[in-house]
Amino acid sequence: MTAWAVVIPEERYDRERLFRYDTVELPGLRGPAPGDDVLLVVGETRCDAKAGGAPQVVAVGRVRAEEPGGPGATGAATVVEYTRRLFDDPQPADHIALDGALTKLDPAAYRAVIDRIGPRPGISTWLVSVDLPIEAESPAEAVRQFWTYVMELGPSELPAFVWPTGQELAMQAYVLGMEANLDPEEDDEE
Repeated sequence: MTAWAVVIPEERYDRERLFRYDTVELPGLRGPAPGDDVLLVVGETRCDAKAGGAPQVVAVGRVRAEEPGGPGATGAATVVEYTRRLFDDPQPADHIALDGALTKLDPAAYRAVIDRIGPRPGISTWLVSVDLPIEAESPAEAVRQFWTYVMELGPSELPAFVWPTGQELAMQAYVLGMEANLDPEEDDEE
């Protein structure tokens, strides 16, 4: 088996960071075969400031074998199944000499990145809430309007509130998958 680094486009990165998918389709890649390991890398333009502009590894996966007639059957897309998501804690890709959108990796460079990632964190239970005051003629109509607002506003405008179970005072607002300050008084103080 071989290991690869794939630089994903900004739009794909935003979508993968916002929603949870089991796989990611990477159209037009030639080289990775079923069973190969893949590091998904976000390029310099989307990197966290703490990384100093260097590319970062945002996920680890394995190329999945597709059923005949599936998306990979015609060679149109390589399908990578996630084995680890690092969108909330990207790792520097400084051990990787990237050569465009697809780079075949030296086993030692791949292992260095995997070793840096460390063990998977434990699972916690979180409460997530989206609260909207809705005026409606009935509970069912209120629910319909709620789902319409959720679809129309989406994660770019509608804050979701999240907190660990039993720790309501730790509630944080998230917009676009990132922590957001919704207190207008704090904005005025700055």
